[in-house]
Amino acid sequence: MGNKKLPNLVFPTYQKVRQKIDKKAGSKPPLPKDLPKGKWSEQSLKVLEERYLFRDDQNKITETPEDLCWRVAWEVASAEAVWGANRKLITEKARDFYRLLISHQFLPNSPTLMNAGTKNGLQYSGCFVVPVDDSLVGIFDAIKYQALIHQTGGGTGFSFSRLRARGSIVKSSRGVASGPVSFMRVFDSATNEIKQGGKRRGANMGILRVDHPDIREFIHCKEEGGITNFNISVGVTDAFMKAYKEDGEYKLVNPKNNEVTGKLKAREIFEEIAQNAWRTGDPGLIFLDRVNSGPSNPVPSLGPIESTNPCGEQPLYPFDSCNLGSIFLNYFVKEENGKREFDWEKLKEVTGEAVRFLDNVIEVNPFTLEEIRQTTLSIRRIGLGVGGWADLLIALRIPYDSQEALDLAEMIMKTVQETAVKTSESLAKVRGPFPLWSESIYKNNKPRRNSTVTTIAPTGSISIIANASSGIEPLFAIAYRHIVKDEHLHREMTFINPEFIKVAMDQGFWSKEVEEEVNKLGILNHSPLIPEEVRKVFVTAHEIDPVWHIRTQMAFQKYTENAVSKTINLKHDAKAEEVKQAYLLAWDLGCKGITIFRDGSKETQVLNLGLKNKEEKGDGVIPGESLLTRPFVVSGSTYRLVTPVGNAFITINEDESHMPLELFINVGKAGSDVQAMAEALGRTISTSLRLRSSLNPRERAREIAEQLSGIGGRRSVGFGPNKIRSLPDAISVALSQHYHFNVNGNGHSEIEATPGMTGATLAASFPAPNGVVKSDPLAASVIPAVAAKEKMGDLCPSCGSGSLVYEEGCSKCHACGYSEC
Repeated sequence: MGNKKLPNLVFPTYQKVRQKIDKKAGSKPPLPKDLPKGKWSEQSLKVLEERYLFRDDQNKITETPEDLCWRVAWEVASAEAVWGANRKLITEKARDFYRLLISHQFLPNSPTLMNAGTKNGLQYSGCFVVPVDDSLVGIFDAIKYQALIHQTGGGTGFSFSRLRARGSIVKSSRGVASGPVSFMRVFDSATNEIKQGGKRRGANMGILRVDHPDIREFIHCKEEGGITNFNISVGVTDAFMKAYKEDGEYKLVNPKNNEVTGKLKAREIFEEIAQNAWRTGDPGLIFLDRVNSGPSNPVPSLGPIESTNPCGEQPLYPFDSCNLGSIFLNYFVKEENGKREFDWEKLKEVTGEAVRFLDNVIEVNPFTLEEIRQTTLSIRRIGLGVGGWADLLIALRIPYDSQEALDLAEMIMKTVQETAVKTSESLAKVRGPFPLWSESIYKNNKPRRNSTVTTIAPTGSISIIANASSGIEPLFAIAYRHIVKDEHLHREMTFINPEFIKVAMDQGFWSKEVEEEVNKLGILNHSPLIPEEVRKVFVTAHEIDPVWHIRTQMAFQKYTENAVSKTINLKHDAKAEEVKQAYLLAWDLGCKGITIFRDGSKETQVLNLGLKNKEEKGDGVIPGESLLTRPFVVSGSTYRLVTPVGNAFITINEDESHMPLELFINVGKAGSDVQAMAEALGRTISTSLRLRSSLNPRERAREIAEQLSGIGGRRSVGFGPNKIRSLPDAISVALSQHYHFNVNGNGHSEIEATPGMTGATLAASFPAPNGVVKSDPLAASVIPAVAAKEKMGDLCPSCGSGSLVYEEGCSKCHACGYSEC
């Protein structure tokens, strides 16, 4: 599993390259007045102003979107000086690049747009992989590198597969290793403190091989919300999938010495992965052997590849990077004789210019780490992809979920791939092939400038700038809200598809009623107000069967050297079995990885159906809100338990699917401190049960029962397994018996309970303590004779016990003698 070291290649320092470029190119001239202006949507201007347009020391914006395009075009064109171009030729190429950017036909990844030409020292690449070695020095070096990369505008991917398992002995200190997941939390905490380029928080990918001994802990590591700045993926091997197909076991391997430490049932692990992905959207899968056997691993002597960038589309070596850019396909539609067609010649032309642009970016990129610069210059990996796919299909009136769409996808990506390779081969004739070409899988082919040329990225913010749909995704909705909310930025933008409005008006079915329905629901679905053929063309993400999502991913992957970013969208009411089937289909069809997202499975999400705030859905969920909505009528059971502070009546209410919704506690007299504390405890538990979370309410109820179990005060009631130590302990008993939890913190035994069980029935289910007659089942089962002699009262302000009682006109404590008289 170890990576080999980079050969001893010598490259001029960045400072020397920069001096050579600046000497030939000179300073950036003003934006030529004869160049065209751009067309910018309201949303694109908003995004540009927030994060992309250059600001002075007073944080005042000092450039227009056109200035930005010229700044980036000049900086990238100036790299031509390295291969002999003078200022005149550089200016001509800068004009070409400007036209490319201003047209939105192509845009590079965000760090290039933000930083190129600003002289702020921040890098232009979007993604990197940093190795994590199995030593304290190696781990904290990786954290340092992560912080520097995030600070300068990049995202990071990590494989934690080299770290020894939790509980392993550390020979040097005879200590015990804490395992990969514990260190992931340190990486996660560091991310919280660093904003990318001062503009956004960094993103991470964490990968663990499926044969690592800690794989189960890794699968569940995001359930409690403790790791928030990572996407996670399981590195799946061919051996694991073979064991799955045969319903067999597979081996767990110690990464330190490659010894087998145990075996697991492949189908059990696969089931856990699918269940967790259904709940939280993580983990995804990356098929490691498939990645390493193809063009994603172009120089095997540097491999194997163990990790990807944060969105999964870019497999990378340790200290590898990728410069990404996307062609927006919605700008390649032409009309001839009243018929819309795709412009294949323009696609070839733009592809050629884009490859040259991205190769230039590598030359002028001020990489944060010298190790990254050395690796990048050695293999010159670039990733050209596409965006605006859904917009293109709508313009051509082709349904997303159709064979016609799949055929077009293959043809487009085949054209991009072949043109990109030809351009890279042409560049190699002038600039030379990438330095490790002779060690690559292409050594017997024509020399090429770049070890990889194609990647399909999610496009995110740059698709908003380009006024295009994102990546190769379908429309999320006809009308939706785009919400970004953290401590640095709170942005909400609304979108409604302009092409739909145009079609509706042209065909004569646009009306106030249609507008209101679209704005409210965001999707067309089975609306009788809209013609069926229109609904088919404007189909949205959650209306498309997952099979079509995966087939689309594979259609593009067929002609993509790296990998493809594609979210397999599932409806909120999709079952975990559907996640499993999606993962299996991705494997069977030949994908390199897969990510699913079930709507509403995360507490917050960027895209939200409809334009209305707080529209209630049928499942009681309000998008963007943290609490589930309480139904008008609920059902529940009340348990009567004797506790050290008196008889407690604990009510557990459920929703229609028998999930816990709220809990009420009555104990003591109204207005007493005991009742106030009980009410506060009930409200807190109810809130936690209704919070939207990766854990379902029943799982949260179990966690609450486990946390409260065994909490004790000055005294208890009952004996042995029936002992109740405190009011919190009694709540644990009620939850445990109601939901069959076997909670052992205080020795409570599990009994056969059913929803709706009464307090008396519950009490009768407890075994009676020795020597106590069950004349009164409840009292006999839980109250020892000695406890019955003590008076139950309010909380004493002196000793804190529940023995403050009002008698003879005064409140007195029977425990410490305190008196309010």
